[in-house]
Amino acid sequence: MKKTIAILAAMAALLTTGNRASAQTRYETVDTVVYHMAAGADSTLYGKDIFSLMPSASKGDAASVNISQSPEIMAAMEAHIRSNSNRTIKGYRVRIYFDNKQNSRNASLAAYNSFRANHKNIPAYRIYVNPYFKVTVGDFRTKSEAMQFLATIKGEYPAAFVVKENISFPSVDKSNAVVADTLRIVRQIKE
Repeated sequence: MKKTIAILAAMAALLTTGNRASAQTRYETVDTVVYHMAAGADSTLYGKDIFSLMPSASKGDAASVNISQSPEIMAAMEAHIRSNSNRTIKGYRVRIYFDNKQNSRNASLAAYNSFRANHKNIPAYRIYVNPYFKVTVGDFRTKSEAMQFLATIKGEYPAAFVVKENISFPSVDKSNAVVADTLRIVRQIKE
């Protein structure tokens, strides 16, 4: 008897709450992309010796730039470049292949080669982490950049998704000096 009364009371509470919820306004959270100006850094020079990039008449340039400095400074600069050459940052990539079937080795290679042929300017990475073969593409600083790229390749790779990984330093796009960022907004659900 007590169980029946408890069940009836719970059902009545659910029905009452359900009626109130339908009369109230409902909200949802969604992600949206916003754009802002990129930083003025040129990351294409990360890990490079800028002194060797200076114009020199001996290399066939029209003029020469001569820098006078002590050998200790040059040695310190070379040591810094060597120690940071494989440095990575936390960022995002798009995983276009992820499987552990018997033919996964060949299928991952096919996905890698297909992507490299169609998207020559986007880096691709093929790795094996027991028992999975994975192909990830791109080096994106923000999740928004990765989501934008994912939207452009979703037709080719419908199972692709964004993953957080350590990435190589991506170069700054000088022709598009904006950065995409994700904002979560709350909006009313239209019924």
